[in-house]
Amino acid sequence: MIKRPEEIALLAQSGELLAEVFGYLDQLSLIGMSTMQINDLVDGFIVDKLAARPASKGQYGYAYALNASRNNVVCHGVPSEADILQSGDIVNFDITLEKNGYIADSSKTYLVGDVSPMAKRLVQAAYEAMWKGIGAVRPGARLGDIGYAIERHAKRNGYSVVREYCGHGIGREMHEEPQVLHWGRPRTGLMLREGMVFTIEPMVNQGRSAVFTEDDGWTVVTCDGQLSAQFEHTVAVTAHGVRVLTLRRGERMLG
Repeated sequence: MIKRPEEIALLAQSGELLAEVFGYLDQLSLIGMSTMQINDLVDGFIVDKLAARPASKGQYGYAYALNASRNNVVCHGVPSEADILQSGDIVNFDITLEKNGYIADSSKTYLVGDVSPMAKRLVQAAYEAMWKGIGAVRPGARLGDIGYAIERHAKRNGYSVVREYCGHGIGREMHEEPQVLHWGRPRTGLMLREGMVFTIEPMVNQGRSAVFTEDDGWTVVTCDGQLSAQFEHTVAVTAHGVRVLTLRRGERMLG
């Protein structure tokens, strides 16, 4: 569970490369593109440009370089040629990258074209909720502090937090201990220690928190059909606080 400094350095290298992938995505207009087309571009960029590996390919039998979760899809959306992005959509791209045996994990929800104010507000609140969780990370804090900070921010904005899916430890394996819930009570749960590395990835729903998995066995959607947004970073607990290993260019930590 505790990573050595040399391991964190390798995780940070993977995180920097993954940030480049999102920089590449940022340059695409997205309108009119299929999620499969975007998957193929990301796959090629990771392999050919970055000399790395899309870590999700082959994991648990999954065949693609990313998850593409559009509008009411909460997570694990499977890319498809038939899934064409249109102006007004929101879409989350969740991507993992392995370099030198170490994996970084991050996601971002994109606004496609002319998005409604209500959708923009949800996406912003989800982004802020992630940062509230990151801001709670420090040695001596507890996992419950992270979840509490996230859910409190979401509820204050009138939204709900999905409880069925959580953040996770990460390193040589994509999913390691501990599990990082996005809800909880302060001063409860595992105590954080320097050298822990895990993801924080809240899924924030416009309506109720209830979700269900579609017949493909992957795609998770909101039960009420309302929108869902998600953001994710991989973080390391430092001696005095937190380091975001997947921080993107131009991005800064929110208070």
